[in-house]
Parts: sequence; C-alpha cells; structure tokens
Amino acid sequence: MAPPVVHSLREQIREHIVEGIVSGRWKPGERIVERRIAVELEVSQTPVREALRELETLRLIESAPNKGVRVRALSAADLEEIYPVRAGLEQMAAELAAPRLARDVSALEPHVAALYEADRAGDGEAQVRHTVAFHRELVRASGNSVLLHTWESLGIEVWTALSIRWLGTVQQSYAEEHDAVVAAFRRADPNVAQLVKEHVLGCAPAPEPHVR
Repeated sequence: MAPPVVHSLREQIREHIVEGIVSGRWKPGERIVERRIAVELEVSQTPVREALRELETLRLIESAPNKGVRVRALSAADLEEIYPVRAGLEQMAAELAAPRLARDVSALEPHVAALYEADRAGDGEAQVRHTVAFHRELVRASGNSVLLHTWESLGIEVWTALSIRWLGTVQQSYAEEHDAVVAAFRRADPNVAQLVKEHVLGCAPAPEPHVR
C-alpha cells in the first residue's frame, strides 16, 4: 500500500486559499488579508505569505504596494494562453504514454466512469475533479517526472474550476469525450497524441470578441 501523502503546512494553506477562490468565498478583485488567514488557521504569517506567493506565480492573485493581495479577475484571454501550452504538454505525454496505455488503461477508466455519473447528476465539482484526475493520470503514464511537474505547475485544476465558475465553460459531455480518448489509446491509434491535443484545445473557452 502506498504511504499517505503528507502535505506541508504551506501546501495546506495554499489549498485552503484555492478552495476559497474556487468556492467563491473570495471573488475577483476582493482582497485576501494575510493576517486574517493566519488567525483563522492558527498559524504564523510566514507560511501564509509563502502560499500567497505561489498563487501569485500561478496568476490567481495579484499584489500591489499599499493595496495588498487581491484575487485576479479571470478572463478568457488568460485561459487562451494556458490551453495551448497545456495541449502541447499533453500531446507529448500521450506520445510517450501510448505504448503503456495500449496495454493497460485501468488508470484512466475509473475517472471516465465517475464522469458518466457526474454528467448524469450535473455535478460540476465532480466533473472538474475527475477531468483533472484523468489528465493527470495520462501525463503520469508518460513516465516523465519533469513533464508531470511542469503540467502540475500550471495549476490545471484551479483554472479548470474557475473557467467553469466564472466563464461558464462547459463541455457537452465530459464522459464521452474522455471515453473517446481511452478508446484511442486502447486500439493503439497512431493519431492519439493529436487527438489528445485537439481534445484539450476544445476545452478552452471561446475567444472574447475584439472591440473596435
């Protein structure tokens, strides 16, 4: 049995703040007070500051002198920059993972089953959770730890959740789309990497119209 994952204090604080942003506790433009979080979680301000710095790197929050830390207002333009990078990473991961997943797709199948249930229930939270878990397993199957670390550093789960919550980015059927990817791996489709790339790009929100 694999040992339980132990998160550092900084990571726990980071997840707490992320959950607050995703759930709508802190809305776009709203200030996040470092001291208040420290008091609420009964910790010092140092790990809170470290967690906020990480989230600023992910571009989820922004800070300015004398104005403190605020939740960034997410736009479709922000996501437009992330999805091509993510698609390229997952295309590379699919190429590397294809031989392994042609033999065994058991790491992906439970998430597809869960997505069918989430689609039926209209459970947006479960759709996000299992969509991200599916893609994480796909990238992990590449066997390339640098690729996985780079993918995870994009903050996929947070951006996926926020794009649905703030921009209304919803796919027709999360389960069917991911089931098609699994089927392509299972039959050793030579075009599976391109299919994965197109699948990821298809999840991006529509570009915002340019105002003349």
